[in-house]
Amino acid sequence: MRLNELLNSVAEAGREILSKRDKSLPEKTLETHCANLLSNKGEALGSAFAMAVVIAYRKSNEEEKLKFFYHLLESYSPNPELVIQRANEYKASNDYKAYAALNDAVESPRQMLFRRINMAPNGTETLVELRCDLLRFIKNNPELKTIDYDLSHLLKSWFNRGFLTLEEIRWDSPAVILEKLIKYEAVHYMSGWEDLKKRLGKNRRCYAFFHPSLPGEPLIFVEVALVKGLADSIPPLIDPTLDASISENKTDTAIFYSISNCQAGLAGISFGNFLIKQVVMELKRELPHLTQFSTLSPIPGFLKWLSREQENGDSEFIKETDRDVLSLLGNEHWYQDQEISEAVKPVLMGLCKKYLFHAKRGKLPCDPVARFHLGNGARIERLNWMGDKSANGLDQSAGMLVNYFYEISEVEKNHEAFINDGVIATSKDFKRKLSSI
Repeated sequence: MRLNELLNSVAEAGREILSKRDKSLPEKTLETHCANLLSNKGEALGSAFAMAVVIAYRKSNEEEKLKFFYHLLESYSPNPELVIQRANEYKASNDYKAYAALNDAVESPRQMLFRRINMAPNGTETLVELRCDLLRFIKNNPELKTIDYDLSHLLKSWFNRGFLTLEEIRWDSPAVILEKLIKYEAVHYMSGWEDLKKRLGKNRRCYAFFHPSLPGEPLIFVEVALVKGLADSIPPLIDPTLDASISENKTDTAIFYSISNCQAGLAGISFGNFLIKQVVMELKRELPHLTQFSTLSPIPGFLKWLSREQENGDSEFIKETDRDVLSLLGNEHWYQDQEISEAVKPVLMGLCKKYLFHAKRGKLPCDPVARFHLGNGARIERLNWMGDKSANGLDQSAGMLVNYFYEISEVEKNHEAFINDGVIATSKDFKRKLSSI
């Protein structure tokens, strides 16, 4: 019997008991259901109350959901006075009982409520949806961040690597999963089934992480192209018919060209670092002739950063001679004009190299994709001109893409140096060109 089927049977048994005991159950409020859920310790009744919370939450409109979140904030927070009392007792005694009592006092009742909601069939799915709603409300109600701290703490435990399964997605995978690849693709838009078929075709792979509590729902997926040499352009990767056809055993490089997170309610819970490393292991096992593993990645923050630097008259990155050249970007079709394109190319590529290596948020790179791959142990390998001429590629980075190279023997060393000291690993060629700018 599957987990959800077992939970359903337990919950239904509890609902039968409740229906006999309390005919008014459907009319109770979401807040009342939560109070009942926390006060009841029986498994069957607990599952029934959890199901009632799930049903009531999913029926709630936006106003009711916001009211519910404030109820969680006001009624299910730790007691500050009790926390201080328990802390003083632990400080005085330094024994296990006092330590356990302090832990109990510090943990908010919300965490227990969320754990019990998770007892319901589709409880995990509902909590992920609930966090998606919560993150949306936090933008205008920052005090609700306290609730997110508790919920994300639990989700990080429930969705740790040990509970995830890696699956290869093929053209013959269930249609419900294939549809979700089209829906969730976040880097290079898919217009429909034909686009998807190309990305699952010859010399192409797709892998995703799944969780047993969310059957049929990918958490994150990566698209891979098997090619010869480092790729520098997206079109041949997403449409293999544009590239010269080579047999799989002639390929030597795996290019990770798209990584898409699928669940907005799991934002901030990182799966990508595990995903890439495990896919590399899978590919090395299946195709031992592969010798290179690299990305072909977007640079989503570049033009926004460049715009801010242009407004800054004292920019340390932009030379005065660059400003006149950059003004040519005011021509909407600059990339289609060979003369303009050739004029701006060295300036834009030089500034993009500076952006990737020197522009920081704290001690880490400004660019989110750079932070991810460098933190994962990759190195900046090469910047590619006009690798993505889609509207999105031009808007983000003037069409430029970057290769982050995963040198297996260097990954751990690069990761430690980046995390501990902010050291950015680069290829010798990238570093040489950067120093000459």
